Amino acid sequence: MLQVALWLLWASFILYAFLFAPPNQPDTLNLIQDLISGNWDGINPLVIALFNILGIVPLLYASVMFLDGRGQKAPAWLFASFSFGVGVFSILPYLALRRSNPTFTGQKNWLLKLLDSRITGGFVAVGAIGLLIYGITAGDWSNFIQQWQTSRFVHVMSLDFCLLCLLFPVLLPDDMARRGLSDRRIFWAVSLIPLLGPLAYITLRPPIREEKPIEQTAVQV
Repeated sequence: MLQVALWLLWASFILYAFLFAPPNQPDTLNLIQDLISGNWDGINPLVIALFNILGIVPLLYASVMFLDGRGQKAPAWLFASFSFGVGVFSILPYLALRRSNPTFTGQKNWLLKLLDSRITGGFVAVGAIGLLIYGITAGDWSNFIQQWQTSRFVHVMSLDFCLLCLLFPVLLPDDMARRGLSDRRIFWAVSLIPLLGPLAYITLRPPIREEKPIEQTAVQV
């Protein structure tokens, strides 16, 4: 049932984004180019913060998806990589395709060790929280609401951010199991505090234990 619901959500979001969201504005392409290049003069800090945080939240998902993907048929690295460009449009199909995978087998390569590190989690958390504070304190809310109502880019980007914040608990039970965390209070604390809960989780969670290779003993004749 969860997989069906996720596919329906994905299809519904695509239809909404292209058929029912506000129309594109003539300056949308210029706005995107300015956001990418760092030419932020005259751009609402809320839009700047939202655009940049959508480049950080995929790291939050990658820190779980790459480890989760070890036991999946769906290539987690592919969906996680595309999420840096298209956000939840890429995350949702992976969540719908994956199956429960509460174990981790084998050893971690350098990338998995990096994504599993509390230090990496801390950097992701600091970056995301810093952008949140910047957007909330420096942003023009009335202007942002107006853009949300009239600009497809800002409108869909905002909904993308909200869905990314809300969908993390889908991956959480298996990630906790792989780390030997069985306290349901951790799950609910992380799930009920969107974004900040998951950021705290990847910063504080214990690392996954690797399986050490079995040493072969020589048989003396």
